[in-house]
Amino acid sequence: MTHVVTRLIGLIAVLAFSTLVQAQSFRVNDIRVEGLQRVSAGTVFSALPVRVGDTLTDVDIQNAIRELFKVGLFTDVSIGQDAGVLVLVVKERPAINEILIEGNKVIKTDQLMESLTDSGLSEGQIYQSATLNMISQALEREYIGQGRYGASVDLEVEDLPRNQVKVLVKVDEGETARIKKINIIGNEAFATEELLDLFELQTTGWFSWIMGDDKYNKEKLTGDIERIESYYLDRGYLAFSLDSTQVSLSPDKSKVYLTLNITEGDIYTVSDVNLAGDPAIDERLIRRMILMREDQTFSQALMTRSSEYITNRLGNEGFTFAEVEGIPERNDEDKTVKVTFFIDPKKRAYVRRINFRGNTTTQDEVLRREMRQMEGGAASTSQIEHSKVRLERLGFFKEVNVDTVEVPGVPDQVDVDFTVEEQPSGSMGLQIGYADLSGLLLSGSIQQNNWFGTGKQVGISASHSAYQTSYNFNYNDPYFTPDGVSRGISLYYQSSDYAQINIAGYSTNILGGAVQFGYPISEIERLSFDVGFRNLEVIPNSYSVREIFNTPLYATGSEYITQSDWLDLIEGKTTGDYPTLDYDTMPVPTSFDDDIDGIRGEPGFLDVHGTEFHNFTTNFSWAKSTLNRGILATRGSSQQLRAEFSLPGSDLEYYKLTYSAQFFQPLTRHLTLRLRGNIGWADSYGKTEELPFFEHFYAGGFGSVRGFERNSLGPRGTYAESSYMPAMLWDDINGDGVVDDNEEYGNYAVLCEDPTLGYASGTTCRPGQLITGAGGVIDEETRSFGGNFLVETTAEVIFPLPFIEDQRTFQAAFFIDAGNVFDTNCASTQLNCYDFDVKKLSISAGLGLTWISTFGPMTFSISDALQKNEYDDEKSFNFTLGQTF
Repeated sequence: MTHVVTRLIGLIAVLAFSTLVQAQSFRVNDIRVEGLQRVSAGTVFSALPVRVGDTLTDVDIQNAIRELFKVGLFTDVSIGQDAGVLVLVVKERPAINEILIEGNKVIKTDQLMESLTDSGLSEGQIYQSATLNMISQALEREYIGQGRYGASVDLEVEDLPRNQVKVLVKVDEGETARIKKINIIGNEAFATEELLDLFELQTTGWFSWIMGDDKYNKEKLTGDIERIESYYLDRGYLAFSLDSTQVSLSPDKSKVYLTLNITEGDIYTVSDVNLAGDPAIDERLIRRMILMREDQTFSQALMTRSSEYITNRLGNEGFTFAEVEGIPERNDEDKTVKVTFFIDPKKRAYVRRINFRGNTTTQDEVLRREMRQMEGGAASTSQIEHSKVRLERLGFFKEVNVDTVEVPGVPDQVDVDFTVEEQPSGSMGLQIGYADLSGLLLSGSIQQNNWFGTGKQVGISASHSAYQTSYNFNYNDPYFTPDGVSRGISLYYQSSDYAQINIAGYSTNILGGAVQFGYPISEIERLSFDVGFRNLEVIPNSYSVREIFNTPLYATGSEYITQSDWLDLIEGKTTGDYPTLDYDTMPVPTSFDDDIDGIRGEPGFLDVHGTEFHNFTTNFSWAKSTLNRGILATRGSSQQLRAEFSLPGSDLEYYKLTYSAQFFQPLTRHLTLRLRGNIGWADSYGKTEELPFFEHFYAGGFGSVRGFERNSLGPRGTYAESSYMPAMLWDDINGDGVVDDNEEYGNYAVLCEDPTLGYASGTTCRPGQLITGAGGVIDEETRSFGGNFLVETTAEVIFPLPFIEDQRTFQAAFFIDAGNVFDTNCASTQLNCYDFDVKKLSISAGLGLTWISTFGPMTFSISDALQKNEYDDEKSFNFTLGQTF
């Protein structure tokens, strides 16, 4: 209480003192400021129109008070004098210590704070009573721009110590107003539906919940208006005008009605095309780049494009700073237009020096060899830009910028300055993933794509999954020669168990290496060639099909009798004429070289060629790509043709040819069509009579035909069989029908003569071959054997995912896949084996999603088979996580 009384008495004294001062003039001997906390005294003195030595009157004091109030930093100002000292007593306005925003979800806090800053409001500024209104208006404008007319902003101000305040902004974002109707008034030449197709904004439709195209947005409306204007101007309506734009709201602010009033005007034709200014190069060359002709309907797009072509051509000729402008001159009487292209080439410039900045690790030579603009040559806009793109494609830099700088005092020379921001070009990582067929995936790798700044690539990796373990080392020098020929070396080891991925049971161990060379044909095409050696060991297992390894196996010394003798023996038992050794028996061949009559059937591949192979291989490939991105592309196309040969003199002689292509075509602003095709052909030559089974093609699963198990389509192998030796022969000396110790006996195989004569159930009787028993019980799908002819095709419609801001890491698509594996040399015992037949293509349709997450690529698909063959194995849901993409 005492403190309050003291302050009151002081205030009365100051007011009385101020009144006394105003009643008489006095000379200022000094100036003292009281009440300052954050504002500096210098700020007060700079605004005060009084200096020491001045004689003040009442009018001067009043004027001084007004000037201090104008500063906007004080809520109260009073002036008094004490023995010739001018005393200024001020009360500062509070400062905004903090602005907190709550309740916002659609618009990020950073974006709202940026909007406040643009309106002149930020933390640290002086708080005034009008500040709250300014904050509310700024934020509400931001939400109105997003079509959220029902958004509201509530403000609370909290006092803080040291004359500061905290402003709490509570936002109710409301709902986005939906577009109910779009009206265009004044259009006669084009139907309203045709013009509305140009709009990004649309009325609510079936897919609006995905596209969000029915949410009103001011910026989008501006873009739609510009598209309509361009649409008319590109079709000769040079007098087109937008008279007004009206945006109306329903009473509850949930619906928006848009009305555009336009005047189409008449169609104008081109009466003349002229050049003005200084063409700088041959006028005939410039006229070839002009897309407009006399008597042609005027098109603003053609005029703009012509200007760009001329500018680019002048830039390529060294006129780096050339300016070209198309100027239409309307004649409203005859509805014609004269187009004049005004050319100002500026000065031809030559490149004095190319400089690089920011490459702290990468050697200057690595950057300089990517240059297509040479020092001393005329500055070419396209070559400079092309050089920039090549630096970006290296992958060493986070950002590449280029500036063309005039050389001071030399009007015809420029320096080209490339500024790069380096990023890590090496990686060391462990990867864990899972695929629904391959199981757990573990991999570790060390890869350096810019070895000690030389641009060379060195890498080592190891991976393990349920079916494969591999180790790899690679080295590549992209500039083995100065003209861009690359050379690489790779060493690898792989141990694979293919039974784990639906392939007929066998395993392989491969140790090999290769030397690769690459040559760039153009900026989008490349030829590659490699020569290598491979040691391959094939290990059949108990489930190996007979095309791989013939079964059954017979012990040394095994013998057989004919089917007729066996049936006679069985009949003799029923009459008491017990078996004797009188039947003719013959030895079972233990090797296929001895099996002259082929009684053990066709030998398997390994029976003929062995289980270990040494092959020298070579590969040729051609690749061309115009894709806009290496991963999840949405534009462009790519093609690759590859030929692989096992060279003459190798243990096996064969070749494989593959061609793959994909093409992206935008359908609408949001939808893209992707077409993909893959064809493969393989065969043997020379001393090798058939294609090695481990070089077969397979189909089904991700990257092939979704909706089916991985590798499950196409031919099946003939399941393994067991030996069947039912005939017991002995010398029944005493005729009692019992094998006694002194009676010689044995079990014998049976040679099939005629299946119609009869044989035991569960056995297989092929004329001219030994009757065999059933092998291990295995499912049909575990006997995928592949073939030598592959056909795959895909059609996808890629669409954006709703509620995802950055679509670059996601790609969703509706798809139709079709494909199969065929074989031109099917064995008679194989199932599902056909030569090429369009009717045998397996077809599926579904929905796929790929996400490039921080854990690695994740891919999902849900699909259903539309057409399948008898032994195809369906799988409606597939996914992978963390596999190499």
